[in-house]
Amino acid sequence: MAIRYAERLQMKSTVRASVVAAVVVVWCGNLAAREFERLAVPAEIIDPPWLAARRQTQIAAAKTYGVFCDFGFADRATESGITFRNRVVDDAGKAHIPVHYDHGNGLAVADVDGDGNIDIYFPNQVGGNQLWRGVGAGRFEDGTTPDLALEESISVTASFADVDNDGDVDLYVTAVRTGNRLLVNDGTGAFGDRSAASGLDHKGHSSAAVFFDYNRDGRLDLFLTNVGRYTSAHRVSVSAASERGAGEYTYYRGFNDAFSGHLYPERSERSLLFENAGERRFVEVAEQRRLVDESWSGDAYPLDANEDGWPDLYVLNMQGNDEYYENVRGEYFVRKSRQLFPTTPWGSMGVAALDYDNDGRMDLYVTDMHSDMSEDIGPGREKLKARMQHSEQMLQSGGASIFGNAFYRGAGADDFREMSDALGVENYWPWGVSTGDLNADGWEDLFVTASMNYPYRYGVNSVLLNDRGRRFVDAEFALGVEPRRGGRTAQPWFELDCAGSDRDHVRCRAQGVDLLPGKRRGKVEVWGALGSRSSAICDLDADGDLDIVTNDFHSEPMVLISDLSEQKRALRYLAIELVGTRSNRSGWGAKVTVSAGDRTYSKVRDGKSGYLSQSDYPLYFGLADAEEVDRIEVEWPAGHRQVITGPIAANRQVEVVEISP
Repeated sequence: MAIRYAERLQMKSTVRASVVAAVVVVWCGNLAAREFERLAVPAEIIDPPWLAARRQTQIAAAKTYGVFCDFGFADRATESGITFRNRVVDDAGKAHIPVHYDHGNGLAVADVDGDGNIDIYFPNQVGGNQLWRGVGAGRFEDGTTPDLALEESISVTASFADVDNDGDVDLYVTAVRTGNRLLVNDGTGAFGDRSAASGLDHKGHSSAAVFFDYNRDGRLDLFLTNVGRYTSAHRVSVSAASERGAGEYTYYRGFNDAFSGHLYPERSERSLLFENAGERRFVEVAEQRRLVDESWSGDAYPLDANEDGWPDLYVLNMQGNDEYYENVRGEYFVRKSRQLFPTTPWGSMGVAALDYDNDGRMDLYVTDMHSDMSEDIGPGREKLKARMQHSEQMLQSGGASIFGNAFYRGAGADDFREMSDALGVENYWPWGVSTGDLNADGWEDLFVTASMNYPYRYGVNSVLLNDRGRRFVDAEFALGVEPRRGGRTAQPWFELDCAGSDRDHVRCRAQGVDLLPGKRRGKVEVWGALGSRSSAICDLDADGDLDIVTNDFHSEPMVLISDLSEQKRALRYLAIELVGTRSNRSGWGAKVTVSAGDRTYSKVRDGKSGYLSQSDYPLYFGLADAEEVDRIEVEWPAGHRQVITGPIAANRQVEVVEISP
């Protein structure tokens, strides 16, 4: 296959401070036998030169880790039966406007029909959402109905949550301008639309829906994050010919300066707090509870930072500094952002809470994608903070920014210490983060989705294994997550007819130093980098270890199945399902502490499962070599403590039903 350099494109984005050169490669080959000329943007997305070297280096380093990594993951998407493909609107494709559509979609997992198998819901921008029902052994069948597909919506993300305390998970889906949807489960896995009747049919630029019981009345309330107005009311139509296999659809055109939207107060959209009034009805009470947040927010996390039993709220800002609101006895919120978090990431995307050092206190990990847009970061600088090149006029941060990921170690009530660099948790183009003990050694690990896709270079998903609470070590290559299945790093992104309707497209016109004899004259297939947006960590095949499923951007998901149960002879774990009676039925907000021998492990069940999403599945505790658990302690959100004494044998799932004092 012959390769020749066609041109050097000069791309300038409103969110980049400098002009970045991108090399484009044309595959010539036997063009007579192929309809399309293939164009990779940028050139290095095909067989990135640094990928093999990084793999070799990491695998060698893994042999020196004091972390168990003699296992791996294999992408079993094809074998799983899942045929879903994420599709994005044209602003993230042929039209390419730097706008928030490129943030992609979340995903949510839960057992929707009570058959004991995990089911997966994939939101989509174009072509409808899909529900894939688990049928056992890591296999899935399409269970999508019209009510679940929401084909007319430009969906963003989804949350599974039991909003009516009837013992089954309901589904809330957010969307761009078309109205959010509450779909209520009838107990069999069939869903009915209760959006309007519930009061949750908000129309705007919504992102994450965070369910938590802020007033501890036993019902899940909702904090709905709204990004800000990044589209116009003008809806454009796209034909099947200009979008690979997506069919005809319409969407709202994004603003060219969307990533400067925070500079225009008239574009802000306040996030909303909906109080659950019972009977599947919600009332908006943000102003009443003094929770007025106009950040360009994509997500939030219910975190009891002052350890008083009332869930506070950490609100991410993707175009500015994050905010923290203290919950005062469920009556109102007080903004204490800089008191607790003097510096935060400037462009936060993902967030997770975990007890990384097993000291019984929750720590907070926040990923920052937007800071990586300030410069052209090469492969050698991916573990370093960005060298911010935006002006303070653009940042509006007053010097309170971290230009990269943040990791706040919980050192006590209202006491957080930022230590991201010391722990080694920086990465490139990060989106969401999921947590789980991937090697079942008793230390929580991290999976970070990454890559910005077309027209940028490829970025790897990160697996960060916890080295006994001292640091995190990179292990995506050592565990087989990278390179992707078949070594893929790119795929067809969109098609052009350079002799017809697309003759004036930037990829058809001569740009910069033109090494071709003129404009492109035929059909062109433009390729872009692969990349993931969201993930969930859970046991998809019920074999006792944790697997990973992703929702990729404009591509198929990865279904990463672990072989830990085959490789680790002494695999020990305990899965815990909570059933609230006085508290909310799912026990969201409960802190669970497991004692096994001389070690203790703590988790908070809050449903947060990855980028923008909430899911409902049992808590998973890796037990290292312990064969039994001595004690389970649950601090229920209703305000009381429950203790279950052992011995409780390992390698099983137990159910803890709340007993009120």
